[in-house]
Amino acid sequence: MSILVSGLINLETTLKIDGFPIAYHPVQYPFFGVNTSVAGVGYNISKALATLGQEVNFLSLIGQDEPGKTVLHALSAIPLSDANVLSSLDKTAQSVILYEQGGRRAIYTDLKDVQDQIYPTERFEAALSQAQAAILCNINFSRQMLARVKHAHIPIITDVHIISSIDDGYNRDFMVHADVLFQSHEQLPCSPKEWVHQVSVNYGTPIIIVGMGQEGALISVKDAGLMHYRAVQTQPIVSTIGAGDALLSAFTALYLKTRDPFKSLRTAMVFAAHKIGVDGAADGFLSLSALEELAVGRLPEAY
Repeated sequence: MSILVSGLINLETTLKIDGFPIAYHPVQYPFFGVNTSVAGVGYNISKALATLGQEVNFLSLIGQDEPGKTVLHALSAIPLSDANVLSSLDKTAQSVILYEQGGRRAIYTDLKDVQDQIYPTERFEAALSQAQAAILCNINFSRQMLARVKHAHIPIITDVHIISSIDDGYNRDFMVHADVLFQSHEQLPCSPKEWVHQVSVNYGTPIIIVGMGQEGALISVKDAGLMHYRAVQTQPIVSTIGAGDALLSAFTALYLKTRDPFKSLRTAMVFAAHKIGVDGAADGFLSLSALEELAVGRLPEAY
């Protein structure tokens, strides 16, 4: 059995800056501060899960262009099967990310025409037949999969990232169907504690997790209560790019193994803390044995 992951893959260029706001200079030379690599939420999660020893069935759409070829090469190096990563587009999505030493970042993502695409049903159904869980990232081609996965009684894990309304039109489908729902605290309309209460009342979501950066993470588990864990640091922070993807990946792998959502989140926070010691969204992942070793004596405490 495998974990089905449906999500974006793109070519990502990162630029290290001195800080926000950015002062205008016609020319600058940030030596070793510009890097290009393969990333995207779906890819980040798939690579993290594979590094943790999980079998992954990754579904995505890329272009018939040079960035698309770079993507396929990156998948083969993990190694991660590209059988369900389809070169059906003209252009591959790309992103540019500016980040400062303290961790803040500004992300510019050019999705090309991926939001107008449908993932082939027969490919999805074949992958679903082998799945023990489905991570359906909030990209449009994952939307068509939600009801079918729910009908198959396979747990759905998703992340709505930056969200500011309980009735968010774009993310509502994902929130309705999620068994495990991740989101960031950054633009919530209320406190994280009040937010998870609203999500629980409106959607009945069994497990709700809010990533809170330097303030740690909050988890609400239906019929088991709510916990807020302090942030943990394992090494100096370089960039927070991909921290949420790392947290979701490690939580999923650990929860499927232990069925303990609280311990799984605490250990996943160590995984994410280690990951943000590097600058790429899809780099810095630990193996399961390395994570277990690093987590000894480092699990975050509850508030």
